[in-house]
Amino acid sequence: MDIGKSISPCFPPRAVQPQLKLMAAVVSFLSLPARAPPPSFTFVTRCTASPSTTTRFSPQTASAPLLLTHEEPKTNPIKSSSCELQWGWRCRAKLAVRGSSMKPLIGLYEEGTHNVVDIPECKAHHPSINAAVDLLKQGMDELNIEPYDEDGGMGELRYVQMAVTTYNTSLPASERYKNGKVQVALVWNDRSENSTSFAKLNALAYYMWRKGGPRRELHLIHSVWANFQTSTSNYPNSLALVQVIFGNRWRHLLGESDFWEHVGGIDVSIASSSFGQANTRAFDSLLRKLQKYVPYGASVVDLYAGAGVIGLSLAATRKCRSVKCVEVNKEAKHSFEKTASRLQIDEESSISWHQADTSKEPHTWLLGSDVVVVDPPRKGLDPSLLGALQSVAFMKRNSSEKKVKMEKRPWVLRERETSVQSNGQMAQDEAPSLPQTLIYISCGWDSFKKDCKSLLSSRAWELTKAHGFNFFPGTQSIEVLAVFKRGSGVKVKRKKSGKKKRLA
Repeated sequence: MDIGKSISPCFPPRAVQPQLKLMAAVVSFLSLPARAPPPSFTFVTRCTASPSTTTRFSPQTASAPLLLTHEEPKTNPIKSSSCELQWGWRCRAKLAVRGSSMKPLIGLYEEGTHNVVDIPECKAHHPSINAAVDLLKQGMDELNIEPYDEDGGMGELRYVQMAVTTYNTSLPASERYKNGKVQVALVWNDRSENSTSFAKLNALAYYMWRKGGPRRELHLIHSVWANFQTSTSNYPNSLALVQVIFGNRWRHLLGESDFWEHVGGIDVSIASSSFGQANTRAFDSLLRKLQKYVPYGASVVDLYAGAGVIGLSLAATRKCRSVKCVEVNKEAKHSFEKTASRLQIDEESSISWHQADTSKEPHTWLLGSDVVVVDPPRKGLDPSLLGALQSVAFMKRNSSEKKVKMEKRPWVLRERETSVQSNGQMAQDEAPSLPQTLIYISCGWDSFKKDCKSLLSSRAWELTKAHGFNFFPGTQSIEVLAVFKRGSGVKVKRKKSGKKKRLA
């Protein structure tokens, strides 16, 4: 969650050394079982204002000076002379609104507190987000919109979510990023649109639409949404108690109802209530790298799938015969359906989305898949899924008779009622296979390190590739893409050392 963490990404850091040290830590940690080929490590960073910088490591030279090679970016970067890092990367931001109507503070909490620090010209933000925040402040002042008072639970506007879409086929590809439009989601301190304060919310939405909508010379605002939240509940994180930002009730007010982005070679629909990656270009780079490790025509299961962006991108680019996307959050279903409707896939391909908890009976998702993709939250893999992956080398192909019996379990039938099927037959009609490749995407280094050790120690998997992506420039966070191949599951016995006993 963005709010409640450090505000440092919005200010020029001293250097990029913390990230490079973390990259080196990835190399020093990742070790392989005996006789396995050494993995290659590629860390994709953006350390300059023009070309992207790719740092390549190998286990044998991890302690040697860094070797930097430059690659031309696919899109024109946002130029900045104030810092060595490439700014303007953040395309999605959740910002707290405090202060007064005449002088609103819109920004992030100071680390370890609930004191909001105003960030009017955040260098990490896409320039369109900063422009939309400035427009919002003008509207709050003119319409006397009161920011939320956390201590008393009073006020009107609690938070705002700004999401940039660069999807615009009318512009050349090189011009789309810098001309991104903003979807504005206003988190209102009331129960619903039937409240007496809704007139002020509507007035604020129309103000932003008049000043930044399609009739203006600079078309800034893509759409305006409202979210209604009155809860004062908090949940703990490592720094402080963080307030729950969104309520369950959403309403579209103005502009386009559908929000599209183009990543990983496909058009992706992202609902205002759904999770979306903050760094669109870095996520696109990760998806294109990931696609190279999936064989054409493979059967894929995408666990912790969200709206199925990873699975659907593989279905389109790798012509997969089967893709199952498994996600516990039912709100992601709508976005999956919209994205799947634009795919051009073979009629024989089977694509499905399932609302299910991957921690329950995880073996049923692994069986029948050649490739397993996991993109867990920061805490890492669920213990039951990790156990299933550890034992995969000892699993045997089930007969069709046994497979039928498994499908009759009540929880599977319940899961089917909340699934979406696109083209082809359901995956259980296929001859069951065992996964040969595991692709692990991690946003939490500590949890990945723990899970990786467990997978390697079981000898069920061998680590062959690892890539680091700089999703959050200026911070110590690295997104890891690790590729495992199925191992033998047999531990190598070590010969006992020592002198032989002499015979008496």
